[in-house]
Amino acid sequence: MGFKSDIEIAQECQKQKITDIAAKAGIDEAYLEQYGNYKAKVDYKLLADMQDKPDGKLILVTAITPTPAGEGKTTTSVGLTDGLRALGKNAMVALREPSLGPVFGVKGGAAGGGYAQVVPMEDINLHFTGDFHAIGAANNLLAAMLDNHIQQGNALGIDVKNITWKRAVDMNDRQLRHIVNGLGGRMQGVPREDGFEITVASEVMAALCLASGLTDLKERLGRMIVGYSYAGKPVTAHDLKAEGAMAALLKDAIKPNLVQTLEGTPAFIHGGPFANIAHGCNSVMATRMALKLSDYTVTEAGFAADLGAEKFVDIKCRMSGLRPSAVVIVATVRALKYHGGVPKAELNGENLEALEKGLPNLLQHVSNVKNVYGLPCVVAINAFPTDTKAELDMVEAKCRELGVNVALSEVWAKGGEGGKALAEEVVRLCEQPNEFSFVYDADEPILDKLNAICTKVYHADGVVLDANAKKQLKTITELGFDKLPICMAKTQYSFSDNAALLGAPKGFEITVRNLKVCAGAGFIVALTGDIMTMPGLPRVPAAEKIDVDENGVISGLF
Repeated sequence: MGFKSDIEIAQECQKQKITDIAAKAGIDEAYLEQYGNYKAKVDYKLLADMQDKPDGKLILVTAITPTPAGEGKTTTSVGLTDGLRALGKNAMVALREPSLGPVFGVKGGAAGGGYAQVVPMEDINLHFTGDFHAIGAANNLLAAMLDNHIQQGNALGIDVKNITWKRAVDMNDRQLRHIVNGLGGRMQGVPREDGFEITVASEVMAALCLASGLTDLKERLGRMIVGYSYAGKPVTAHDLKAEGAMAALLKDAIKPNLVQTLEGTPAFIHGGPFANIAHGCNSVMATRMALKLSDYTVTEAGFAADLGAEKFVDIKCRMSGLRPSAVVIVATVRALKYHGGVPKAELNGENLEALEKGLPNLLQHVSNVKNVYGLPCVVAINAFPTDTKAELDMVEAKCRELGVNVALSEVWAKGGEGGKALAEEVVRLCEQPNEFSFVYDADEPILDKLNAICTKVYHADGVVLDANAKKQLKTITELGFDKLPICMAKTQYSFSDNAALLGAPKGFEITVRNLKVCAGAGFIVALTGDIMTMPGLPRVPAAEKIDVDENGVISGLF
């Protein structure tokens, strides 16, 4: 049998009607809004109608620091959920929606891989149910109303040199990072510097994913700061009377999307903020819905446990009251060898010395989850055919020294059957007591919160604010926003703010160059290093390999 690509495996799958998947999940058809045969939105009224039903167990899937060798976090999340159902457990998975930026850029799709995927994968990776388009439209409506207000006399006295709201597009497009608009004369608007963020970095995305319902979302939209007046006072979307129309654009986008795994397991895919520049978790509403419908809900946080899992704990759990019962940390032998200094082209050969050098990265993430977040965890080794017994034994031995079990995850090749061993350990962990803890108290001063994240989670010597960030810190504190949690914008490729420092580096500081209040989302974004909110395409974009034939069949998507 020849090698099959992810998209070929997905296209061969005999999908079940979404009405049958809904019935399997316990969702009455009255709550279902179908988008064709295989995907549907679920009315948020279902949550209110199930409020007296007890929640199931929440399982968080996170990973080691990512490498070009890939870790397979979504693949593991999907395979684990199928594995739980193979054990006879009532399980659902709640994931983020992919952004078109990475789909056409470097990373490719985000619907899992091999025999652990969610389908229809082409729809999920492309336009899906239009949520991202609605979020971009709401973001850009606010931008248009802001500039129109200035053009029409600027009654709020908005300082055009102190506008913080950017336009959004869901594409990697470096050309749009810094632009000048409003050119061409008095009737074409007021000339000013502007820029675009990728839609997944928009505060509208974060607010939608953290909202408890449509009313809460509308209030969050109203609190969003678009800029400052000449008097230094924040100007909000509510001041521009924009939140009602923005919420109208988002009335369907806020409803969770129901799909299925290759094995017919019900799956929610909803919302998709990036974890290196936003909070990196799927929507609170989808997670809550899954917890009401199943005994075990598997969800993931973006990138590694220093970024996605920290924000899951300190932002999503803090705001929602959600509490995970267990954590899965995904690693691969190949990625650990990369952290040990082996080039990507040479990762297939056994190299115990490099593996031992790379293991501290995994062990630091394990220690953080156990000792900082206070949660029981298991290491899932995403299996590759090139892994040797000696390499797997070394990983297992080192993790056991920390009191953590290792499970071999073979879900890419075997689907749910290959996830049963991991599922058994997860079920065991869910019954263990845990001492769930935030990294910091939200009432602490901003600098103390930053230091807590940098020293406890990144293992840095501390945090340094540049002159611009110091000035912003003073302003934020004076305006009374200092009690908000922190959303770190940091490279995903290192514990530090320098992508080149692999493994578990020591003796570094984290430099914060910008602090921005996202009052609607409910957090303060701290930009570190050279992180950008609008990525660019690589030299050879994934888009060059994507095609569609005369029958509408897509190829090359992943």
